[in-house]
Amino acid sequence: MPTYEYDCERCGHRFEVFQSMTERPRKRCPKCRGKLRRLLGGGAGMIFKGSGFYTTDYRSKSYKEQKRKESGETPKKKDEAKGAPPKPARGAGT
Repeated sequence: MPTYEYDCERCGHRFEVFQSMTERPRKRCPKCRGKLRRLLGGGAGMIFKGSGFYTTDYRSKSYKEQKRKESGETPKKKDEAKGAPPKPARGAGT
């Protein structure tokens, strides 16, 4: 439910109320019964925590594999994905 902020035109009392979007706005101040004015709020900031906020994070492994095959991209090994240099092949250069 959204939070609405109200300001009394008579006494200047400001307060917030959790209301349903379909609920009618308040008309009278709870302190002096003066006329209320509903204020426009800036809303709340959103905080994203964890993974899953990019389109690619929601894709299944099978979808990613299919797209990789279509584009001709070769799958990366774990060491390459981390930026580690590739390990030399066994018996090469000895």
